[in-house]
Amino acid sequence: EENKPIYIGDKQERRCIVHYDTPSFFCCIYLPLFNIIYYFCRNNHNTQLSIMEKAKVYFSDLRTSPTSNLLDKMERLLKRAGIGQLPLKDSFTAVKIHFGEPGNLAYIRPNYAARMANLLRSFGAKPFLTDCNTLYSGRRSNAVDHLQSAMENGFNPISAQCQVIIADGLKGTDYREIPIDGEYCPAPKIGTAIADADIIISMNHFKGHEQAGFGGALKNLGMGCASVGGKLELHASSQPKVATENCIGCNICVKHCAHDAIHLNAERKAEIDYTKCVGCGQCVALCQHDAAVVSDWDTSERLNYKIAEYSVAVLKDKPHFHISFIMNVSPECDCWNHNDAAIIPDLGMLASADPVALDKACADLVIQAPVLHSDNVLAKKHEHEDLCGCDKFHMIHPDTDWLAGLRHAEKIGLGTMDYELIKI
Repeated sequence: EENKPIYIGDKQERRCIVHYDTPSFFCCIYLPLFNIIYYFCRNNHNTQLSIMEKAKVYFSDLRTSPTSNLLDKMERLLKRAGIGQLPLKDSFTAVKIHFGEPGNLAYIRPNYAARMANLLRSFGAKPFLTDCNTLYSGRRSNAVDHLQSAMENGFNPISAQCQVIIADGLKGTDYREIPIDGEYCPAPKIGTAIADADIIISMNHFKGHEQAGFGGALKNLGMGCASVGGKLELHASSQPKVATENCIGCNICVKHCAHDAIHLNAERKAEIDYTKCVGCGQCVALCQHDAAVVSDWDTSERLNYKIAEYSVAVLKDKPHFHISFIMNVSPECDCWNHNDAAIIPDLGMLASADPVALDKACADLVIQAPVLHSDNVLAKKHEHEDLCGCDKFHMIHPDTDWLAGLRHAEKIGLGTMDYELIKI
């Protein structure tokens, strides 16, 4: 039939539509050629034979009324953004959220997590809240302390109405390697509970970060879903080292090194044989005395590249959806045991199926927003400026480059920075 559109490639992906008004025999000759070109472009992650639409990012402000509170607005935002289109029925659904280091009060309130869990259950899902253990020592570096911290901050089956699972196990050593053939991370180490989940939902507190520039969807996914050894790969530019003054000679690193790269010397101090060490981070994860530690920290750009690649591994072959909260925008990460004063007013909630577009939209809104003229890290130095249009995260952390990470994420096909903001 003339003028009937022909889909090139996978019809479900709606990658490219070709209209024709030529005889059918002509199309029979050239249509396979188009499919060959499409297949080649898709599998080489280069310029695809496609007509790319802008990603849709949905926005809700924080104005409320007696008939519509913030939880109602969040649910309405999620439904409008299409969370119900996910194949949720009978699916194990990981809700990736930062539980907050005890003492830090800027994390997302558990009330939002409870509403999310109830909404997912209404679609037939089996949701659970999850996060992975930290690389640094603190109250979230093992599952026992991590769960206790989550409970203290309100993330428990009573208030959050959802089970809490630490994805990489007791000591951060329970993970799956997800092969992605990445430029920086060929096989990211992802917490097992997240790797085993059917669907990934991220709930992200958008704020500054001293190494990545800001923390949003990609930081929550890429860094947050990495096992302890994965976090070492993300942060470090070299193999771990032993701080001998902290080593007590407990021998746990020696017993669990899969590459026979650690031994105790004559003084019963751990030593690493770097000819055998592969930098897996197992010793860092297991050591409870800060003796096995990161040797050299990587640059902000490379960290963000790695975070993007880890995010690809987390979402690989899984339906996913993301919501970010531009509230209590503190200058640094929620991993600290304190949160400094917010730098801008609370702006709203944003949701999208594209985590790259979501992060870019959040960053743009923060850039456009005026600085709060209260006692915060920016207002002190810019007393008579509103800083609208300024990259506030780069001003606070000048050695960081968050845009590099988004560009790399776009390059490797995680999403697009080209978005349409839809206000509801």
